[in-house]
Amino acid sequence: MKHSVPFLLLVSVVLSGAAGATEQPDEAFKPEWASLRRYECPEWFRDAKFGIYAHWGVYSAAKGTHNTDWYGRHMYEPDQPNHADHLKNFGPVSTFGYKDIIPLFTAEKFNADEWAKIFAEAGAKFAGPVGEHADGFSMWDSTVNPWNAAKMGPKRDVVGELGKAMRKRGLKFFVSLHHSWLWGWFPTWDKNTDASDPAYASFYGPSYPQTSQGLKLPSGKLDYGAVHPLPSAEFQRVWLEKVKEVVTRYSPDVLWFDSRLRILTETTRKEMVAFYLNHAWDHGQEVVLSYKVPDLVQGAGTTDLERARMPDIYPEPWLTDLSVARSSWGYATDLKLYTADRLVDDLVDIVSKNGCLLLNVAPAPDGTIPDDQKAILRGMGRWLKVNGEAIYGSRPWLLFGEGPTQTPVGSHTDLGFQGFGSSDIRFTLNQGTLYAIALGWPENGSTVTIKALSTLKTSEAIREVTLLGHAGKLMWRRTTEGLVINLPAERPCDYAYVFKISHECD
Repeated sequence: MKHSVPFLLLVSVVLSGAAGATEQPDEAFKPEWASLRRYECPEWFRDAKFGIYAHWGVYSAAKGTHNTDWYGRHMYEPDQPNHADHLKNFGPVSTFGYKDIIPLFTAEKFNADEWAKIFAEAGAKFAGPVGEHADGFSMWDSTVNPWNAAKMGPKRDVVGELGKAMRKRGLKFFVSLHHSWLWGWFPTWDKNTDASDPAYASFYGPSYPQTSQGLKLPSGKLDYGAVHPLPSAEFQRVWLEKVKEVVTRYSPDVLWFDSRLRILTETTRKEMVAFYLNHAWDHGQEVVLSYKVPDLVQGAGTTDLERARMPDIYPEPWLTDLSVARSSWGYATDLKLYTADRLVDDLVDIVSKNGCLLLNVAPAPDGTIPDDQKAILRGMGRWLKVNGEAIYGSRPWLLFGEGPTQTPVGSHTDLGFQGFGSSDIRFTLNQGTLYAIALGWPENGSTVTIKALSTLKTSEAIREVTLLGHAGKLMWRRTTEGLVINLPAERPCDYAYVFKISHECD
């Protein structure tokens, strides 16, 4: 069965990219957007495709339900479930504030090496912690912030320990920072709470009016990116010093920022980017700076989408952060977990569009990763051991895929997405070889048809079709309907199924 197929070879040249490391800049970065646009996403990140991070902090010990990474804010809001959780577990917020949860966050079973082992087994290529969430509690040994994990709670340098453990396993080290949210996070205007006590201003933030939390939209919701008044010069100084401390002390390979950076001045943001990129340049390190649009100018970092994805192939590498749980980023008593099957499908879809998956886990307050979450990670790892050649180091093909399922577009739209079906297929390209990944075992159980490879759409010659994880040969034929592949009697793995399509020149 031979038909000609030049497009496979052509696309491999165009999209596979040159081998080797990304070139280092020949001069330092200046805190100017024109200079910062010289940032280049490194080749190792283009190849990695999969990373893991962990929302783990004081909020993990709050015994909350639903969206517990926002517990520190929501416990003070009477209409929120976390407020009811707090009343039930700790009593009124007037007598037991968020700061009082810190001693409960003891992390007595935290083992950074165990985390790194689990993340490596899952197939992640980079991993690390949330360095500081919106709650003002730093997870590293900080001289800038007295409220930190080395001096309180765990009394451990969590960021430092995880950095050493990840690198010992050969993983790139990741740190996320969310601390721009601290401006307006706690109700410093409410005299019935400890957040208004000046003695705790270094934790809860400076006193400001209630309007600083955000401006009301016509829908009644708050626009958290439009605050009044804007952060003070002192707040921004401390914000920047925290970033510099993490960069200087731990040299993360990926520095990821949550949204809301745009409430800071452009001067502050430009200084942050320049500092990180110059630190990497000085140390010969190829790093990823990840941000959410429109917090930085395009080209000054790598775009991240939260619980969302691109609708098609994006020309530059991009990142999306998802969680193992639908209901929360942090540990909660009612976590609703996705299946490994669903998350593998998400990974494949994202990679087919030139993206990379950042998957969040929610460790328990004692520092362990719950067994049900570990099972999900290990399920993904088993799949990647069989099918990793279609993922790691791959690049997009001419099309990202085919099939009836449309992925939703927009922030947090994955929460309502029901997943893919057996008729959905995604494509990747690696070293000139095309991979077609069926996101489910075909319903008829006997054949799969890849429409993009019909004789009407290409005249290329296919030499061989194999199924990763299956030892025998596959029968196949080309028709005007598509490439029709006969399936083996047994499935080679538990989730998505990868067909390796070799052409004449392979």
